[in-house]
Amino acid sequence: MPRAVTSEPAADPFGERGALPFAARARLLGADFHFRCESAALLNVVRAAYAALPSVRLARHAPRFTVSLTLLPAQGEARGAPPLVAARAASGLVCGSVGGSGWVAVAPERCAAVIAVRRALLRFPYHVRYELLEFAVYVLAARAQRLVPLHAACVARRGAGVLLIGESGAGKSTIALHSLLGGLDFLAEDSVLVEPADLRATGVANFLHVRPDSLRFLRDPGEAARIRRAPRIRRRSGVEKLEIDLRRAGHRLTRRAPRLCAVVFVSPRAADGGSLLRPLGAADLVRRLSASQPYAAGQAGWKTFLTRARRLPAYELRRGSHPGDAVDALRLLLRSPKRR
Repeated sequence: MPRAVTSEPAADPFGERGALPFAARARLLGADFHFRCESAALLNVVRAAYAALPSVRLARHAPRFTVSLTLLPAQGEARGAPPLVAARAASGLVCGSVGGSGWVAVAPERCAAVIAVRRALLRFPYHVRYELLEFAVYVLAARAQRLVPLHAACVARRGAGVLLIGESGAGKSTIALHSLLGGLDFLAEDSVLVEPADLRATGVANFLHVRPDSLRFLRDPGEAARIRRAPRIRRRSGVEKLEIDLRRAGHRLTRRAPRLCAVVFVSPRAADGGSLLRPLGAADLVRRLSASQPYAAGQAGWKTFLTRARRLPAYELRRGSHPGDAVDALRLLLRSPKRR
């Protein structure tokens, strides 16, 4: 019988002892994030995502999270766009992988995450940022701080926020764009984390993604021309969108965590001459929240969030003749917020 051949393991087989040479810090989602990167290219991905954002605080003492970004050996790298992220979780670890191109592992109890990518994946910085880096950042912030993760947008004014929930194609991003251009404070486009007990919301106001055809509603030709020069990205659904970097245009990005004063469900249905805002009862609000947020409904804090949210005014927002009409309706809600 042949003998098994064994070899001594390397002194540091997992790369635990070597310091990563590039670093960045950012206050995100109520926490202090420390990013450690193996290469300047990885550091550039972090900076593109989180540099120059307003510092929003949730607690007096912000927790500290560490995210390490490393490179994998170059072996059999795929040339095309990376596959969809496959997510798995067990024993307190939350993981995701993009085939053999990269992976992310998040340990909320250790307040840490590791991201590993092959160099070829850096040719798709949008995927690295959106599907791996943001995966780590949002999972850490939500689970370690027990925040409720919502698929929603949020705009605010003077510390009060309106949560905007809508299916793809309902016009949520278009309304968010016109809210921003209309002087409202912008919190987040499609991912909002909420403290379940007091309904304070936080998000990352770095990018806004809009369809090119939605720019026909802009009244300022110069503004439309400037936005058309934004980079174009393609969603996994195949929809092409303009990626507007909100930090470069002097927009009003919220500098404090607003407290939610209303929940608005964006509908693609036309108002047909009636009021854009259709009031919803508490039972309808709870039903719609539960149906639209299946992931959040399984997280800690959901029941507390529902108990508090059902006291808020809730509306269905239907389409008017121009997105600016929707902004006027939201501005009215934010001007004199009422609670049940």
